[in-house]
Amino acid sequence: MALTGPIASAVVFVVSLLIGALGIYAGARVIVGRGDYDHAIVTALIGAIVWAIVGFVVGWIPLVGPLLALIAYIGVINWRYPGDWTAAAMIGLVAWVTVLIALYVLAVLGVTGFEAVGVPGV
Repeated sequence: MALTGPIASAVVFVVSLLIGALGIYAGARVIVGRGDYDHAIVTALIGAIVWAIVGFVVGWIPLVGPLLALIAYIGVINWRYPGDWTAAAMIGLVAWVTVLIALYVLAVLGVTGFEAVGVPGV
């Protein structure tokens, strides 16, 4: 029996959030030496919410909207982790690459689709 409706949506959200948090965890561990997965989960959740709000408000503006959403997302990482904006951007980049690789492997195995909550553009 396959999951459908709200339960399936909740499962997809939680799994996607955990995968997004894995990317942030990896990025923070590599860039600033911070290795707390719980902290990464909260960061991924806040980042996803901020990305969605900024995207909703200004996302329709070509180039500027998505750029502002990305800056807001990096701002969340900058707020949650030590370092400067460059470190936050690098954490975001490592997170994006990590999630991309994890989702590719899971998609090839037929486990999940190619998306994650908490890391934009993936």
